[in-house]
Amino acid sequence: MKQLIRGVMSMALIPFALVIAAMTAAVASTPLVDSAWLAKHLDDDELVLIDLRNKIDGGSYDTYLEGHIPAAIHSDYLKDGWRVGRDDVVGLLPEAAQFEALARRLGVSDDSHVVLVPAGVGATDFGSSARAYWTFKVFGHDNVSILDGGFAGWKAAYPDQIESGAPLAPAAGNFTAAFRPQGYVTTEQVRQIVDAGKGATLLDGRTEEQFFGDAKHPKAATGGRIPGAELLFQENAYDLSANRLKSVGDLEAIYGDLDPQLPIVSYCNTGHWAATNWFVLSEVLGRDDVKLYDGSMVEWTADGDNPLLVGESNMDKVRNFLKNILG
Repeated sequence: MKQLIRGVMSMALIPFALVIAAMTAAVASTPLVDSAWLAKHLDDDELVLIDLRNKIDGGSYDTYLEGHIPAAIHSDYLKDGWRVGRDDVVGLLPEAAQFEALARRLGVSDDSHVVLVPAGVGATDFGSSARAYWTFKVFGHDNVSILDGGFAGWKAAYPDQIESGAPLAPAAGNFTAAFRPQGYVTTEQVRQIVDAGKGATLLDGRTEEQFFGDAKHPKAATGGRIPGAELLFQENAYDLSANRLKSVGDLEAIYGDLDPQLPIVSYCNTGHWAATNWFVLSEVLGRDDVKLYDGSMVEWTADGDNPLLVGESNMDKVRNFLKNILG
C-alpha cells in the first residue's frame, strides 16, 4: 500500500514539477543581463545571441568578423529590416511577416532566449538594442534581454573569449510574430492625445536644440515639437563613462518627475532615441503604461496638418530659469 501511495504521489508531482520548470523558464529572462551571466549561459541551447553593431557605433559586419562573442550572429540594425521605410517615412516598425522572416533567419524560435548585443560605446548605440528589444516585445516575444555594457563590456571582462571570422549560419527558427498593440501607438492616436489635451505625457527624447526647433532631423519636414511634450534627453539615462545604463536608483530620480497617473508616449525623430526612454520606463522601472511612437517627428511632420510648437513657451522659460537658479 505504501508503495502504491508513493507511486501515486510521484505521478502527482510530475505536473507540479513541469509547472515549476515552466515558471523558472518564464522568469529566466530579465531586461538586462551582464557579461558574467552570459558567460554562464553561453552554451544554453535556447540562447540566441544577436550582435547588432552598425554604422551608428562605427561597426559593421567586417568589424564583427574581426572579433565577436562566441556563438553570436551578426545582424546590422540599420540594414537588415529592424526598421523600415514607408511613404517616405523612415524608422517604422516592420510588418509582422517581415520581422518574422528576419527573426527566423537569425535562428529565433518561440522558445528562444534572445540576447541583444550593442557595441557598448555610447547612448545612441544602446538605442539600437532598445529598439530591437521593443520590436521583439511588440511581436509577442517576451524572452529577450540586452547585454549590459555590450560587446565592449564583454571584451573587457573576457578578452580570451573572443571569436573571429564567419560562424556557421544558424538553423532557421520557428518564431511566429503576433502583433501586440500594448506598446505601440499610431500618429492618429498621438493626434487624439494632442487634441484632447493633457491625457498622456508626451516624452521627447531628443536634444534641447531639436526640441525647441533650432535643429531638426534631416528627414523631418520641419523643426519643433509635438504640443504638450516634455523634454527628457535619452542620454540622461546612460552612464557615459561606464558605457551602460545608470543604476535603478539614478534612473528613478531622473524619471521621477513624470506624472505617475498619466500614460506615457515616448518619441524622438525616428523612434530610436525614444526606445531608450521606453526601455527604462517600461522594462527597468516597471511602468505598464508606456508606448513608443516609432514614426516620431519624421512621421508627425510629414502631415502638415499636425500641430507643432517652436521655441520656448512661457512655462519652458520659467522651468529653465528655476533650473539655472537651483542648479
